[in-house]
Amino acid sequence: MASTGYSGKSLYSKLGIKPEMKIMLLKQPDNYSSLLEKSIHAQLCSRNEVPDFIHLFVRTEKEFNVEMKKLKPIYKKNSSLILWVSWIKKSAFRQAEGKLITDMTEDTIRTYALQHDLVDVKVCAVNEVWSGLKLVVPLKKR
Repeated sequence: MASTGYSGKSLYSKLGIKPEMKIMLLKQPDNYSSLLEKSIHAQLCSRNEVPDFIHLFVRTEKEFNVEMKKLKPIYKKNSSLILWVSWIKKSAFRQAEGKLITDMTEDTIRTYALQHDLVDVKVCAVNEVWSGLKLVVPLKKR
């Protein structure tokens, strides 16, 4: 098994995906299916379905803020939603024309979450480039 990190678990398992969940993916890398080591094609949401699980990949704080604003109505409809936000790890920063390709950090996500009725409950390595932070609606707000 080609698991990422130290746990020995597949990414599918680390993210907490269950077979009955409806899934929405946003801006995921092309190799996302191979990272999961399991097909989720049948679980992907149609346009009108409310997801149980969202995985958002962002490169910049601006992109993050735009996407999170779009997602707020979804986690208001489904307060049990699992929302993973992934950003490029500092160790994977690449420079293009002398500039970093990301300004995202775990702290940026955490600060936003706490200001918008979410809390972080877990962090994991998605692969050698991406990290992920799991956000949920606090129990007292469900």
